Formats: sequence, structure tokens, C-alpha cells
Amino acid sequence: MTSSKPKTIQTMKPETAAKKLGVLLSATPAEFQAGVVSRDELNELQSAPPAWLVDLRSNGPHPKQVVAAKLGVSISGLIRGGITGPLTTAEIDALKAENPEWLERERAIQAETRKEALRLKQR
Repeated sequence: MTSSKPKTIQTMKPETAAKKLGVLLSATPAEFQAGVVSRDELNELQSAPPAWLVDLRSNGPHPKQVVAAKLGVSISGLIRGGITGPLTTAEIDALKAENPEWLERERAIQAETRKEALRLKQR
């Protein structure tokens, strides 16, 4: 006879949940930061995001991985460009409009990296 174990609820730290949601932990509500997040709660946040999550995703502040993706550069490229902290959507848009030399250079590097990765994958 096999006995089935009761299903344990998978939980994660708020830092992990914020990363999976693509938001900056310090910008989330205090109750989110203080507790643990179950897998079911994470799925609910992703499928039916509350107003605070919708606002954070659209306006920021955004974590560096999101900033890098929105600018089309790597996280290392952000650091080389002097961007070390989170940015809001307005700040990202202003950077895109300004299009500084470092951003052009880092976008070119990122494009070459993707092109090389694709070439290697097709071998």
C-alpha cells in the first residue's frame, strides 16, 4: 500500500515573488514585503493583477532587468552606462528620447551578441 503525503504548499520569499512578477520589491505594498507568497497566490497575481501591481508594471520604478530589457541592453551595459538603480517608465522614455552615446553603443553590442547566439544555435 502506498500512502499519499498531504500536498505541501510551495511558498517563496517576497524577493523571489517580486522578481517573478518583474517589479521592484521595495515599491510593493508593506503586506507583500512582510509575508511569504504561495505558488497559488503568485499565479493569482499574474492572472488577475491588483491595481498596485498594474501600476508598478506600467509606471515603475522598475528593477534593473526590466530597465535593461526596455532599453534593449544587458544589465552589464546599464552599469557601464552609469545606470545602477531602478528607473521609472518616464525616466526610461527620456533616456530613449535622448539616446546617449553609451545607449547606442550598448544596443549595438546587444544586437551583436544576439546575432552571434543565433548563429551558434543554428550550427
